[in-house]
Amino acid sequence: MNLNVLPLAVTMMAGPQIISAIILVTADRAVRVSLAFLCGVLAATVAGVAVARGLAGLLGGAPQGTAPGGGPVARIVEAVLVALLVVLAIRSFLGRRTAEPPRWLAELMGAAPRQALRTGLLVILLMPSDIIVMLTVGVHLQRAGMRLPAAAPFVAATVLIAALPLLAYLLFHRRAVNAMPKVRDWMNANSWLVNIIAYLVFIVLIVG
Repeated sequence: MNLNVLPLAVTMMAGPQIISAIILVTADRAVRVSLAFLCGVLAATVAGVAVARGLAGLLGGAPQGTAPGGGPVARIVEAVLVALLVVLAIRSFLGRRTAEPPRWLAELMGAAPRQALRTGLLVILLMPSDIIVMLTVGVHLQRAGMRLPAAAPFVAATVLIAALPLLAYLLFHRRAVNAMPKVRDWMNANSWLVNIIAYLVFIVLIVG
């Protein structure tokens, strides 16, 4: 896979996704619930990219290199994605003063492994930004004529970023426990900015 796609792994976890991972390392049984969360993220990312790749294959026609421009349907899909990203970026900017984190984030403090696993699945599969990321990756795979295994670096990078709070917890424990709430609060306060940056990255990758 083209390394230009790998920054999308960062945007996959921007917002409530990484905040969930941070909250879980400050909860009871931090290691167990964090590992369950990572399993959910892994399963959801693989499934999402697989579905996106399949849709891109059905709608996009021939891959790049076998037909100029990847076919008219592929270009329409890309144009729709770019338009949607622009709308989402504008919406994030206009709603920056009233943006609040989802209520379910507060419930993660007492999460059991099963709830953490479910959270890992849902924060990937139900987040509009992540759906767009996976569609972008699927279109990229189709245009380059690559199969699903080629997305392994993207999937691995996504899981690694999701695991950063747990790795910090294991390596630095006390310092990490003290620092994580500050990071969480900053991302809560600036989630609109994180989202806009993510959308701009998507647009550049799709158009490029």
